[in-house]
Amino acid sequence: MTTQAISEAQLHALADGVLPEEQRAAIDAHLRAHPDDAARVDAWREQNRQLRALFDPVLDETVPPALLQAASPAAANGAWHRHAMQAAAAIVLLVAGGAGGWLLRGGEGAPASGSPMSLARSAAIAHAVYTPEVRHPVEVGAEQETHLVQWLSKRLGTALQPPALSPLGFQLIGGRLLPGDGDGPVAQFMYEDGKGQRLTLYVAKERAGKQETAFRYTQEKDLGDLGVFYWIDGQLGYALSANLPRQELGKIAKAVYAQLDQPR
Repeated sequence: MTTQAISEAQLHALADGVLPEEQRAAIDAHLRAHPDDAARVDAWREQNRQLRALFDPVLDETVPPALLQAASPAAANGAWHRHAMQAAAAIVLLVAGGAGGWLLRGGEGAPASGSPMSLARSAAIAHAVYTPEVRHPVEVGAEQETHLVQWLSKRLGTALQPPALSPLGFQLIGGRLLPGDGDGPVAQFMYEDGKGQRLTLYVAKERAGKQETAFRYTQEKDLGDLGVFYWIDGQLGYALSANLPRQELGKIAKAVYAQLDQPR
């Protein structure tokens, strides 16, 4: 019997609640057999919930009279059209930027921005979003590690160095720059073992004066039981995320900490 391939569009349709009912059984079976895809769908659903909580109230607001006047046929000339398109583009960028920060911050009901738990949640969401990617899991690959380190160090304003985890079976595959939640951009380094298991190290600039925290652990149930070890050391917050047993992930976290603690 031939099994029909499940597309990315179908997974998004399920997360958005618009999947045709006749496809539901096949998709559910696929998710039971592919926990990584199930975690992605759960993450998308959480993002949708947070977006609705953030922007649904805007739908009930009264349209400003100036916009109603501008939309009238008399105002529909070339100059107005250009200004309207520019304004629309600005609004889209503003909403996208705000939504991205909100989602990575944790959204409504999540820990306050800048808290250690917010660091862990932000890292978990970023892990769930990017690790399933096959063709573009990172922006800059490990073959350009020198450039990657220089770029991310410059953007975060501090010297970064991805830990060497090959003795533990994980090789660096690259990294990317992510939006932060108000303290500036964030760096994400991604690693992979011989079985295709991926882990990520999330590095965020922390506010001055924040107290250091020892190792803490959380398990994100809504992201496929994703485990996260996180800590704050000086000006930087770190979070190591992977779908690994706690003991194994803790061993890797200690190895990461030991390397990061070396004088630069």
